Formats: sequence, structure tokens, C-alpha cells
Amino acid sequence: MNKHFLLLILTILLGIQTQAQKKLTWEDFADVNFEPVYSEEYEIHFLTPKFGEDLKAYEGQKVSITGYFLDISGEGDIYLVSENPMAECFFCGAAGPETIVEARFIEKPIFKTDQIVTVTGTLQLNANNVNSLNYILKESTGVLEK
Repeated sequence: MNKHFLLLILTILLGIQTQAQKKLTWEDFADVNFEPVYSEEYEIHFLTPKFGEDLKAYEGQKVSITGYFLDISGEGDIYLVSENPMAECFFCGAAGPETIVEARFIEKPIFKTDQIVTVTGTLQLNANNVNSLNYILKESTGVLEK
């Protein structure tokens, strides 16, 4: 009886673990190289990502990342999670595109720029659409870190 009970508990715990989201780090997002590719539409070169195999394994999976919340539109249209605060962000030249994630929230978040948050969503890797970031968390939710 005890063996069966122990086996049942282990099976349940394994099932819970496989369904939980993976907490990624900024090092995980650095598993990428960039190559300049010319865009006929925009008539300029864009840095196109070549994602590493480790990072590709998370595509379509529920993941979370902790970083600085950025509302870059100022009107609540475009939200990012960044490894760095606004003053040191990718757009300011202090970091690369691997240090920011586009967060597409289910509901409009109440966070303020530069608050530290953990955002959870389904990871989409984007190598082709220059109108979005390389990393997108779809159907996102977030919590404020203390």
C-alpha cells in the first residue's frame, strides 16, 4: 500500500512540475546571434536574430522573466520588460535587443515605468516582423516585485 501511495505522489508532483512555467533569466535571452539583413520594404539593414537551440526549446511554452517595466508608448499601447531601467535601455544605446521582451498583456497593467515586475506569458520568438521585438510574451500577466 505504501509503495503505491508513494508512486501516486511522485506521479502527481512530476505532472505539476511539467505544467509549471519556466523562469527564464536574461542570460537565457542572450542565446542569440544577429546578422544584418536588408529589407526591401524599408530600404535598410535590420539585425535579424538567429536564436540558439536552448532558447528555441522554450518557444510556445509558458515562461516568466523579471525585469524593469517600460511603457514606451506613454499611452499604454506598447509594454516591455527590460533587463535595464529606462535610462539604460536598448533604445538608449546601452544594451542590445536581447535585453528587452515585448509583453502583450491580457489586461492593461497598472505598473509604472522602471518598477521591477515578473511577467509570465507564452514565448514567441520573432525573427521576421521588424514591427515587433525579437521576444514576445503573449497573453501576459504580471506581478510587482517588492
